[in-house]
Amino acid sequence: MLVLTRQKEESIIIGQDIVVKVLEVQGDSVKLGIEAPRSVPIVRSELYEEIKEENLAAMQSLPDSMKGIAEALRNKNQSQQDLDSKED
Repeated sequence: MLVLTRQKEESIIIGQDIVVKVLEVQGDSVKLGIEAPRSVPIVRSELYEEIKEENLAAMQSLPDSMKGIAEALRNKNQSQQDLDSKED
């Protein structure tokens, strides 16, 4: 994980087309502005986790004929999480 210190109105650039700017700092809260192409999904991590859990629950209710697909997707997701954890 890369850790940076930024002050109000300072930015970081991710790749060539994503800019994250510190707009405001109040106590423990930081307001960020993100400029990115529309094709790049931007989701708060807690919302991402909620969506992921709902999708996993929905896969549990699939007919037996589709459970193999659901399990493969779950394994792929876990593998990606493992890789992400190693990078931190």
